[in-house]
Amino acid sequence: MKKLAGAGAALLLILAGGFAIAQSGYPDKPIRILVGFSAGVAPDVTSRLFGDKWNETWAKGVAVENVTGAGGNLAVLQVAKAAPDGYTLAMGGNAALVINPNLMDKLGYDPVKDFTYITQVFIVPNLVVVTPDVPAKDIKELIALAKAKPDYFIAGHAGVGTSQHLGGELFMSMTGVKFQQVPYRGTTQILPDLLGGRLNLFFGNISNVLPLVREGKLRAFGITSRKRSPQIPELPTMEELGFPSFDATAWFGLMGPAGTPKPIVDKIHAETMKVMAMPDVRAKLESLGLQLVGNTPAEFAGIVTQEMPMWGKVIKDAGIKSPQ
Repeated sequence: MKKLAGAGAALLLILAGGFAIAQSGYPDKPIRILVGFSAGVAPDVTSRLFGDKWNETWAKGVAVENVTGAGGNLAVLQVAKAAPDGYTLAMGGNAALVINPNLMDKLGYDPVKDFTYITQVFIVPNLVVVTPDVPAKDIKELIALAKAKPDYFIAGHAGVGTSQHLGGELFMSMTGVKFQQVPYRGTTQILPDLLGGRLNLFFGNISNVLPLVREGKLRAFGITSRKRSPQIPELPTMEELGFPSFDATAWFGLMGPAGTPKPIVDKIHAETMKVMAMPDVRAKLESLGLQLVGNTPAEFAGIVTQEMPMWGKVIKDAGIKSPQ
């Protein structure tokens, strides 16, 4: 029995040593980054930019795969079920990780237990905009107008549970005003109705609405992130306008399956921080209106656990139901 026990212990040491060697040689084969949205959008562009830079350092190949559907759920579900070896990652967003868990009963994954979080990469803020015919000139006048005329404002959003939708719900919750929210299939469908006067209020993605603000076709009151954007630094945050802790943005970050070894996580994190510090990378992403983050794995995981109950309350109080 002692010999068998000794042999078993020796085998475990050999296996552990082999695994350590594998980790130290990471990566020795191509890495996949799954993106839950179509090509050309911010998480896809960012993932491909990272892949190009990683290839310069690691030369093993990085494949970005677009696994679209269910607000990004399908991509992170694949990662949850992948081997925890650092070769299958996702650029996961808050829709899949903190919003949809409050909307959908059957996700197939647990955002807290099933992932290893590496770093939050960027935040996409929304701008609170109105059409030029709206007589309100600042946020106080907008609130007063909404209270005086409850049917006046009609806002579009890019789908139930999006940051546009929940930004509007959070605003109504914090101010006591009411306005109609109309779901669309995406921002590209909203803008014609907004510019055509069928809508007059929008919590819109900065990259989509900022050009229209600069052209005078829309008027902006505030930005929904916790800090101002370098793209429009004169525009105050909603918090600065008197709404404590107002934060209604889309964000994305790198993540892998639960159980991914710490040395691999540390290696991916270090390489990601190096890429995010490159001037050409920062210039490219910030030109899209993205606010770069680059936090620690623990900080990223903490954001997920903190935001889930926050949005759960907003969703419950507003009586929002999943469209599925």
